[in-house]
Amino acid sequence: MSTTTTHTLTVDAAKAGQRVDLFVGEALGLSRARMKRLFEEGQVRVDGRPAKKGLTVTEGQKVAVTVEEAPREAVPDTDFPLVVLHEDPSLLFVDKPAGRPSHPLHPGETGTVANALVARYPEVAQASQDPREGGLCHRLDVETSGVLAAARTREAWTAVRESFSQRAVDKRYVALVTGPLADEGEVEVPLRHHPRHPDRVEPAPYGAEDAREALSHFQVLARAGDYSLVEVRILTGVLHQVRAHLAGVGAPLVGDALYGGREAPELGRFFLHARSLTVPHPVTKAPVKVESPLPPDLVAELGRHGLSWPVAR
Repeated sequence: MSTTTTHTLTVDAAKAGQRVDLFVGEALGLSRARMKRLFEEGQVRVDGRPAKKGLTVTEGQKVAVTVEEAPREAVPDTDFPLVVLHEDPSLLFVDKPAGRPSHPLHPGETGTVANALVARYPEVAQASQDPREGGLCHRLDVETSGVLAAARTREAWTAVRESFSQRAVDKRYVALVTGPLADEGEVEVPLRHHPRHPDRVEPAPYGAEDAREALSHFQVLARAGDYSLVEVRILTGVLHQVRAHLAGVGAPLVGDALYGGREAPELGRFFLHARSLTVPHPVTKAPVKVESPLPPDLVAELGRHGLSWPVAR
């Protein structure tokens, strides 16, 4: 059962002039999505009055934040059809379907990969730093399908997370795009959350404090008319990185309305699949490569544009 807690924060001189949403988010370690919900629900009050996100705080003000505390770990969900691609005593690799979140954001939420992992492998709840993540070492967008890695022990989780931060992980995606695109190339453009649209990212202005380094390599696998099938290897893990980088070079993902992609009504989602993931094993240190087959809906979308899978290399 979830509980609610009210946190009362006092604005000191160093934080005066900051936006209230940034002030609260930093103080309580809350995600942007959760902050957005709190403001929409009127759970943030400044000097006793409901506050809006853009409000600037001043020294001495009292900010009260009422939050619903999530359960200690993800609720087990046995109804989720979990597809395991690789399993050993330290690691699990699963095939995430499109339309499923990686892990819960709300208390008691089910239907996510983490819920299914906890149901089948209870030990994963204690592996990740946040037990709600069910041992997951990274995440994918809801509409993105493909390989997700989870750890079964805290030692394995820590080792894999370090591999991600040290760029010792090979992450490859397959995307279908439209627009002019070179046969191969590199996109090195820092990204940040869009200040007016927090559900998306944008290229960060030079010197921006909230900029995150983002580096992607791409290679065109096949073309048909305006369409290009592309493999993208990302060396960093910024939110929406593949989507924003390809859109930024004039080749947005098919079906990705948020970043200007061409409509794909029969597909019903954007065309992005986490094709393979290679990580150093936390015990043996040998590389473990796991691949996910291209889902039938994406294969069908390729066929509608005169492309096929697999692509001869």
